[in-house]
Amino acid sequence: QVQLKESGGRLVQAGGSLRLSCTASGLIFTGYIMGWFRQAPGKERQFVGAISGSGGSTYYADSVKGRFTISRDDVKDTLYLQMNSLKPEDTAVYYCAADRNVYGAVARTTNEYDFWGQGTQVTVSS
Repeated sequence: QVQLKESGGRLVQAGGSLRLSCTASGLIFTGYIMGWFRQAPGKERQFVGAISGSGGSTYYADSVKGRFTISRDDVKDTLYLQMNSLKPEDTAVYYCAADRNVYGAVARTTNEYDFWGQGTQVTVSS
């Protein structure tokens, strides 16, 4: 049974930093592209970024490029999202997701990911 579990979300002031983690179990971690998405109240879930199975390539939404960094630890089966220079508009529930199409193009839409975590709340105060 595949499980993805996010952690690290909390209340932080604008301009601050936060690191989210996503621990995976029940899958061969290196066989998956891993992504981060977020969903603000009343809005659709949106792509934040993703990392290839090898970890050699990363992709980001324009809204977070230069502020967020995705990385993965294949020994710990853990995905990370380092978020710097946080803004109130970054407030959302953040989800990690796994895409088994590791040899394909990195997916940016929710329906291309096979497994999802439950999410962790990030709130950025102004």
